[in-house]
Order: sequence, then structure tokens, then C-alpha cells
Amino acid sequence: MTEVATGLPYPWSLAFLPDGRMLITERTGRLHLRKSDGSAVNGGNDTVCCVPAVDSDGQGGLLDVVLDPAFATNRRIYMTFAERDAANATLNGTAVLRAVLDADNLALANVTVIYRQTPKVAQSEAHFGSRLAFDSQGYLFVTMGERLLDSQRGFAQDLTRGNGKVVRITTDGNPAPGNPNFGVAGALPAIWSYGHRNPQGAAMRPGTNQLWTSEHGPQGGDEINLTQAGRNYGWPIISYGQEYGTLLQVGEGTAKAGMEQPATVWEKIDGSAWAPGTQKSSMAPSGLTFYSAPNIPEWQGNLFAGALAGTSLWRITLNGDTVVSRERLLAERAERIRDVRQGPDGWLYVLTDGASGKLLRLQR
Repeated sequence: MTEVATGLPYPWSLAFLPDGRMLITERTGRLHLRKSDGSAVNGGNDTVCCVPAVDSDGQGGLLDVVLDPAFATNRRIYMTFAERDAANATLNGTAVLRAVLDADNLALANVTVIYRQTPKVAQSEAHFGSRLAFDSQGYLFVTMGERLLDSQRGFAQDLTRGNGKVVRITTDGNPAPGNPNFGVAGALPAIWSYGHRNPQGAAMRPGTNQLWTSEHGPQGGDEINLTQAGRNYGWPIISYGQEYGTLLQVGEGTAKAGMEQPATVWEKIDGSAWAPGTQKSSMAPSGLTFYSAPNIPEWQGNLFAGALAGTSLWRITLNGDTVVSRERLLAERAERIRDVRQGPDGWLYVLTDGASGKLLRLQR
């Protein structure tokens, strides 16, 4: 384990440029460009200009960042952020922007918001979702939370609203060809899947077009899902979680016909078995990535999930689409892990959360 960079204020996401340099988002609204060794470029002034204003209250801010699949030629990047409504500042929601990165001059150009979660929500500072992932066809998945409020969470089942959905869009923000047809009047054509609570991790499985997501439960019930077209993932009708501060089961139970089961679920913060009649606890999943490099052969094909409340990195082993084991790593560091990515050098990189976050490299 190597500490590549320290003193990062509330980092949220990491993306590597082809030459090994890295972009790091900061929830407060800044985008940083770092050298491949983690040090600041430009004599320490590594902030990239021209990021639009973000709503950084609560869980909001500048969130995910990914490169366009054709970045080498078009220099485009995509970011998610929490956006206030221009006409009514009490309303906010998740938005996706596209921009051209001028890395030499530390600036963004042609900044365009290509997609907005609708409708925006009043008086919510949480559950923006906000992970991004490209499929092999060049279409962009966007995860969106149900906005936490009791008055909003039921809309995760409403196909006419953006609450609690994963959408699949073109790089212009239009619904992607091949999206599911739900046969429901007014259904948003960008929707890929629904019934999500707050999915803050997304990763494409190498060699496939499988989207995997990680999702916050309430008190317990954190999930990893193989997130398939047209499927209903149940929130808030079914859940493995409890209402906060109680022993009360959320919804109707843990299973219902027509609703998907998670690939794996946590009912205790450390992954141990839950005892009926006791309070559950959340490990709070965040960033998600598959490991495909040859550096650590025994990790190839494994899925890695960061944990915030659980202050660890989970190594998840799959047999086909079935989770066969989970291993808790880095727990001894007791640091909230916000994101995990595979670097171009074949090692895993981890961002820790907080006012003085760190970038860590896992290597052997």
C-alpha cells in the first residue's frame, strides 16, 4: 500500500488519462489534474478551470468523472454534479455535463449539460446517485438516487420520473437505441432499470456488456446488483434494510415476484450475519470496479467495492454471475473509501473520503 497523494478535500471520483495523469473531482466543485505519480501539475496549481457551479450541500457537489471512449481523439470528459434549478434554488437534482479537456492549459471548453434528472426535488440534499459507465457501444449509463425524502422514495417505482433509476443515454444526452420499452404511458425513454435507492457505484464487466452497480440500503440492506435492462430492483417495496433507528423492515419483505434479488447483500457493517430481532447496519457502498490486470493474477475478474461507513474495500469473487465469496480489505486503516479504479499500470487505486482525503495504490 502506497499513499500516492494526501490532503485532498472531499474527493469523489478518479479517472486516468491515457498518459497516466489523473483527474480527481472534489465535492466542493473543483476538478484537479494530477501527474501520474499523484503530485500536482503546474507548480501545485492543479485546478481545472471552468467547471459550472454545483450544489455542494449535503451529499451534493461535483461527483463522478469518466473519459469518452474516443478521448484520445475528441478529448471529451463527462461529469455528474448536483445542480440547483435556475429559477428556484430550493430545487435540485443530478445532472450530467460533457466538456472538452484542455489538459495543457488546465481548462474545460464546450461545457454542455447533456442530461438532467427530472423532476428536480425540493429540500433534499441527498441520494444523487451519480456514477457513470460506458458500454461497448459507446452509450453512457448514469445512476440516479431516489432523493431520500419519504415523499420521494416511492417514485423509484414510477417510470415517468427520474427518481431511483439507471438511465442509458447517448453522448448527446438522448435515449440510447435499444433501451427497454416498458409499455407504460409517459415512461422516460432513457430508463434502463428502476427501483433503486441510491446507487453510487457502477462498473462494466470486462469482455461483456454487463453493468454492475452498488447501492446504499437504509439501515442495512446494501446491495451489489447485476443491473439488467427493464428490470425492477424493488425499492422501496422490497428491501433487506430497516427504517433508521428501528427494527422495522422496509416495505413488504425481501422478495416479491417481478422484482430482482441482489447478487449479494450486507445486513451488517462488517459483513457478518445479522441476528433477527437486532438492528442492522450499513457498510455504505461507494465506488465499484472490476480488476482485469495481470499484476495480481488471483484478483483477475474480481469485483471491488468501496465502503464508506464500513471503512474498507471489499473483494468480491464471482462464478459466472453468482457471488461465491467476499473478502474485507483495508479495514485496519479505518478510512472511508469513496472510489476504486484500476490504473493504467495495472494496480488498484483507492480514494478515501473526507476533508483530507488520500489517493492510495494497492500493489504487491
